[in-house]
Amino acid sequence: MSTLTATVETPQAAPARPAYRVTGRRVLASEWAKLWSLRSTWITLSLGLLFLVAFGLIAANHYRSGIGSPHRDRDFATATAVSLSLFGTNFAQLALGVLGVLVTAGEYSTGMIRSTLAAVPRRLPVLWSKAAVFGLVALVVGTLGAFVAFGFGSGIVSGTPAAMTVTHAGVVRSLLGAGLYLGLVGVIGTALGALLRSVAGGISVLVASLMLVPGLISLLPSSWQDNISPYLPSNAGESMFALTHDSTTLSPGAGLLVFLGWTVLALAGAAYRLVRSDV
Repeated sequence: MSTLTATVETPQAAPARPAYRVTGRRVLASEWAKLWSLRSTWITLSLGLLFLVAFGLIAANHYRSGIGSPHRDRDFATATAVSLSLFGTNFAQLALGVLGVLVTAGEYSTGMIRSTLAAVPRRLPVLWSKAAVFGLVALVVGTLGAFVAFGFGSGIVSGTPAAMTVTHAGVVRSLLGAGLYLGLVGVIGTALGALLRSVAGGISVLVASLMLVPGLISLLPSSWQDNISPYLPSNAGESMFALTHDSTTLSPGAGLLVFLGWTVLALAGAAYRLVRSDV
């Protein structure tokens, strides 16, 4: 007599899905990938580097060709290899600042910010990561451009009253200060983009703050100018990398503190609107 044996199959448990957690490192990695996936990043960073180096070389060549000329430009009378090499900083700051605005405001214009904040519900880590990633990139590009411009510019003005080498007192500090200034400009651009949520609005405020307001302040009485002008963002930033200072300008340390204050103010405004306002 045969016996039938029934085998009871136990159901296989479905494999558990891996638990993904939002961490600061992952948010930074995400923002790093998004930054370099845009064609505008490569183009604008290249323009910023080109402006910094090219205008520095143009200024150095102009100084060299004007030596001994009776119509020599007064602006170059007290020029040094550092000031000539960093002549393109004002142009490079526009390129890096505009890209900073695009990093944040660009997501609002395309609607991608909704997906970003859905993945990171706490919101603020997104702002800190964007500012940190782009600020670091702008710092590296600015510092690299400053040293490259000085390397070529110092060779052009060699043998002239403006000649300097990297071993001269204050040269390395000025070059590093220029890189730090451009890095912080990138952070301010990022904050303005998040605060205004408009590419055009962010760029307008950035350009006005760095270039238009100093010109308007020059229309005020001299006593007012002396009290206000050194604390404007552009003037405080310029004192960070200026080789020499006088009674009308801030010291490098004071200029750094003032410019950091402007940067923190912009980030605080962006953080407040990001938390309080709907996207």
